[in-house]
Amino acid sequence: MKRSPVLFAVALTALAAAGASADPWPQFGGPTRDAQSAETGLLKSWPAGGPKKLWTAQADLGIGYSCPAVTSDGIFVTGVFRQSGYVMALALDGKPRWKTKYGPEFTKSFLSSRTTPTVDGGRMYVMSGRGRIACLDAAEGKELWAVETERVYGAQQIRWGLAESPLICDEKVLCTPGGTKATIVALNKQTGKEIWSVNIERDKSAYCNPIRIKDGRKDIVVTMLERNVVGVDTATGQFLWQIPYAGPWGVHANSPIHHDGRIYVTSGYDTGGRMLELSPDGRSVKVLWKEMSLDTHHGGVVLVGGHVYGSNWISNARGNWLCLDWRSGKIKFDTKWENKGNLLVADGLIYCYCENGTVGLIKPDPSGWKPVSSFKITEGSGKHWAHLVISDGRLYVRHGEALMAYDIRAK
Repeated sequence: MKRSPVLFAVALTALAAAGASADPWPQFGGPTRDAQSAETGLLKSWPAGGPKKLWTAQADLGIGYSCPAVTSDGIFVTGVFRQSGYVMALALDGKPRWKTKYGPEFTKSFLSSRTTPTVDGGRMYVMSGRGRIACLDAAEGKELWAVETERVYGAQQIRWGLAESPLICDEKVLCTPGGTKATIVALNKQTGKEIWSVNIERDKSAYCNPIRIKDGRKDIVVTMLERNVVGVDTATGQFLWQIPYAGPWGVHANSPIHHDGRIYVTSGYDTGGRMLELSPDGRSVKVLWKEMSLDTHHGGVVLVGGHVYGSNWISNARGNWLCLDWRSGKIKFDTKWENKGNLLVADGLIYCYCENGTVGLIKPDPSGWKPVSSFKITEGSGKHWAHLVISDGRLYVRHGEALMAYDIRAK
């Protein structure tokens, strides 16, 4: 379904005239990829049954494990139809705007979209499970350029398909084909032409969404590959350092988190976490401590008040919620509640989405896991794996072919 870019622009203008303003969540993990929202004025508890649902979009989303990207221009989400991946644009009221194919998707297992759109400067960037990275115009969905990383960089397919949301760094868009010719690549975000590439011998992509650390003298990209945590100079692509970090399935699906010169990484399947300390210039790194209890599967972790919160991997179907001290790695609590899942932070509270369909509002407290409110997701189908999103007083929950928007503004 195609909609006129002129009509789309008119609709956006009308929203602006009405005083609409969205605090954006333009990529996986939010503005800074750490699952932290700057929004305030949100509900401190929910009524029975959860906050007010504003709408459900279900007619034409396809199947996806990815979450939406939300800006003042609308909502952008990926899904699979008949083995191909598509990006869909919705208005902020959930009505469809356009739909564009971005390439064939990974079909060997878990047929579903994996990439969350990254929206930047009126354009969006997606990477298919088979390594095709594409740039689309956000207003009308027209593809502007694409790079087949399997052909160009020898991208190596991994067990459950390449799963990455592109990272924008100034004029560059970064992706990790994990190829025989290049492991990490920076492309010009306007043209798709290569700016730099780095080849890290015998390492593959590992489902990780990279982060950028720009702090004082440091400007580096950090990601996890199949066998190492690595740091690369953002401007030049110079390979700076690596720390061995391997698990039984080559899965490192959680973005690293950075604070005060330290980087925390964690992975499931009994791999556990590591705390790394960067040198002042970011050119080297050392391991400060290891901790095995908080081995997060793929729900990510958040840092609140000097403590890391997340769920661990007991099995593919189970996990507890844990808290550890950022400085020492000491576990503060390890509690069974509902199921493992993903989480974000907004207005002083933790929002979590468990793999059994429970959405919870949690008071962060290192003395224990303290649920305030919760409700169940009953629409959609398949795994509850898509991460939560908050933008402009709304909570977005994706479950398979359904996307729900909830009003969480305090009245």
